[in-house]
Amino acid sequence: AADAQAVVSLRMIYAATGQASPLETRRMVNEKVAALFEAQNAIAAAFFLGRPRAAPSKVIAVYGKRVRANRRRLTR
Repeated sequence: AADAQAVVSLRMIYAATGQASPLETRRMVNEKVAALFEAQNAIAAAFFLGRPRAAPSKVIAVYGKRVRANRRRLTR
């Protein structure tokens, strides 16, 4: 959750100061769409394998991986 808040804050700061590039904006949208599909696949796989209780942790793992990568990229 802290990483997600940091990414949101960094993106808001970049937008407010005019440092947000169109490339980063497109990348952000594309990543969100890709993460959604990956999360849906993780949910479907958990149910298909008979482990529906594993679905929430699989979704958190999908988004957590992407958020950590975004934070690393945005803080360089």
